[in-house]
Amino acid sequence: MKIAISSDHGGFELKNYLINWLQKKNVEIIDLGNHVYDKNDDYPDFAIVLAEAVAAGKAERGIAICGSGVGASITANKIKGARASVCHDTYSAHQGVEHDKMNILCIGARIVGVELAKELVSAFITAKFINEDRFIRRIDKIIELEKK
Repeated sequence: MKIAISSDHGGFELKNYLINWLQKKNVEIIDLGNHVYDKNDDYPDFAIVLAEAVAAGKAERGIAICGSGVGASITANKIKGARASVCHDTYSAHQGVEHDKMNILCIGARIVGVELAKELVSAFITAKFINEDRFIRRIDKIIELEKK
């Protein structure tokens, strides 16, 4: 699986940790920045690039990290084809994929520690969409909404 990852200054340290951890698990990573710590950077700049990459199919899924995860989630969801959510519990991290075809996990680095972040990412990347009529019907409604 190819995973895109990005963060602003609030998630910079956690992003770098997760990249190293995922690479040790032989996960292909696309690091979309920030590549240097900049306390004045803005989360939309990195969430947009990440959401566009995932929506374009350059990565199967994405992980966006900022201070709370909220700003990255709001931003990513503005991109057609991106389905992002803040998840700070493992149930939501896998259920969002299984039921809602979530393709971007947003994490708040000021909310969760490294160990929980690893559990969230594991739950997210191992989850598979459940291809049942009720879930497909709901995704189709979201796709129609994006067309408006």
